Amino acid sequence: MASTETTTESKSVGPAAVRDAVPGQDLAGLEAGLDALDAVQTTRVPLRQTLVQKVLPPLTAVVLVLVIWQGLVSFKIVDDPSKLPSPSAVWHEVSDAWLQGTLLDYIWTSVSRGLLGFLLALVIGTPLGLVVARVRFVRSAIGPILSGLQSLPSVAWVPPAVIWLGLDNKMMYAVILLGAVPSIANGLVSGVDQVPPLFLRAGRTLGATGLRHTWHIVLPAALPGYLAGLKQGWAFSWRSLMAAEIIASSPDLGIGLGQLLENGRNASSMSMVFLAIFLILIVGIAIDLLIFSPVERRVLRSRGLLVRS
Repeated sequence: MASTETTTESKSVGPAAVRDAVPGQDLAGLEAGLDALDAVQTTRVPLRQTLVQKVLPPLTAVVLVLVIWQGLVSFKIVDDPSKLPSPSAVWHEVSDAWLQGTLLDYIWTSVSRGLLGFLLALVIGTPLGLVVARVRFVRSAIGPILSGLQSLPSVAWVPPAVIWLGLDNKMMYAVILLGAVPSIANGLVSGVDQVPPLFLRAGRTLGATGLRHTWHIVLPAALPGYLAGLKQGWAFSWRSLMAAEIIASSPDLGIGLGQLLENGRNASSMSMVFLAIFLILIVGIAIDLLIFSPVERRVLRSRGLLVRS
């Protein structure tokens, strides 16, 4: 009789009994918590919140810099205009360049060269990085060379490029390639090195071999590291171009932002120098915000590494 009661008692202890033992409110709270963890925010962020979180902080920083700058000039802390022009003097330089129709020409001359040179570096650096990452002999042979080229200052390539190619756009693109290709290739190598071996084995098990394995398994898995290499490659492209434009000048090359900076130095016009510096900085920030940052956020969000905010 005792064994029968024990058996009956044990049978009654099951999932239903456990659910009955948990209070209704606690169970509902547990389910709500799990649903919240799995939920993905699909609603659009209000415009006001976006302005407060994304636009207001950089605007505050810019205003703070302008206030400090104007204070240095107004209180005669730096009273030599040849060393530190006032914000109004730089703005006057901007308005003069705009009225003369040269401001956009300065920007477009440099931006078109920089983007085209970066695209060429992308076409060359991507397959080079794949070969270095996947072929052990090639990696041992030229991997250290790529790392050394990445650490070499871009300005060092300008004199030989001028001697080899002359003062034309080919020289500019050569300097950009020599500065950007190693960064792009090394970024892809780093991304491939971080791919979990389980992904590679799973791809081969599913029949992905050769180019299909590279295209469908290796590249998607290495994408975060590859994007970091692309951002660094653009930075090196832009810096290489500015170095080339500052050093090499010719009427056939036109006037880019680097040449504008050098013209300001030759004319001892600090307001023109500041104008060139600000334009170089603004273009670099704009390319990052408009191209690289959205792509990077999308990739990270697709991998669950970034929460939509």
